[in-house]
Amino acid sequence: MRVTFTVNGRKQEADDVWEGESLLYVLRERMGLPGSKNACEQGECGSCTVRLDGIPVCSCLVAAGQVEGREVVTVEGLADFAKQRAEKGGCASGACGTSLQEAQQWQSKPADSQTGENTDLSPIQQAFIDAGAVQCGFCTPGLLVAADELLERNDSPSDADIREALSGNLCRCTGYEKILDAVRLAAARGENRTAGQGA
Repeated sequence: MRVTFTVNGRKQEADDVWEGESLLYVLRERMGLPGSKNACEQGECGSCTVRLDGIPVCSCLVAAGQVEGREVVTVEGLADFAKQRAEKGGCASGACGTSLQEAQQWQSKPADSQTGENTDLSPIQQAFIDAGAVQCGFCTPGLLVAADELLERNDSPSDADIREALSGNLCRCTGYEKILDAVRLAAARGENRTAGQGA
């Protein structure tokens, strides 16, 4: 079957998709978007987390046919998605969350999906680097997508909020504290930008 959906703001088609093929496989193998990692293939680790119509999901558990006509944001599209959100005022305007209609109106700029060249970083991606939250990096894409969604709907999360939002994402390398620090840092930077705009 042919599946037509939007990935990182661009209409995409995948041909000859078989019924049991996962969204993860289509993204990685057919579309050349390797950011979502193939780890457990059982929805247990969160390494393949993407946003489907704004909601974080394990792409290994989503059949490709289920995304027909829907919106997918991968880690490769986070920076452009965050920029588009900021231009609309983001949570600072009181309009937390991105509607499906708004999400369908943006497009990511062309970039090398293998190397990340010609791309900016989203605030959460920069915070992960600055806080030293990345070790082997295998879990990082899923954590970034989940954390980005958290900060979109809650720009000042408590530690309990952060832990809940990231509870479906496992990391073997860290003790999670640097990851929590990164989310705290991104939230604090967002609050500082908001305070600066109001002054």
